[in-house]
Amino acid sequence: MIWLQAQPGSPLDFLVPMAAIFLIFYFLLIRPQQKQQKEHEEMRSSVSRGDKVVTTGGIHGTVTGAEGEVVTLEIANVEGKRIRVKLDRTRIDRRLSDGDEGNKK
Repeated sequence: MIWLQAQPGSPLDFLVPMAAIFLIFYFLLIRPQQKQQKEHEEMRSSVSRGDKVVTTGGIHGTVTGAEGEVVTLEIANVEGKRIRVKLDRTRIDRRLSDGDEGNKK
C-alpha cells in the first residue's frame, strides 16, 4: 500500500492566491467605495445657496446660507413664515437637480 504524504509547500503557494484575492477585493469593493466617498465629499463641500438638498434624515429643503460646516435650510413656508433649520454639512445626503423632487437616489 502506498501512502501519500503531503509535501511541504513553498510560501509562494500560499501568497499568490491570497494576493489575487486581495486584488479582486480591492478593484471590486474598496476602490469603487473610495471613489464614491470622494465624490460625495466634493458634493457636500460644493453645496451653496439656492441648492435643493435632502438630509440624511430625509428632510427636503433649500439652502439659504452656508457658513463653514453649518448649512441653513429652508424647509417650509407656513402662513408667510419661513421655517429654517441649521445642520452640519456632513448631514447632507444628496443634492436635487431641477425636476428631481425626491425621485432620484
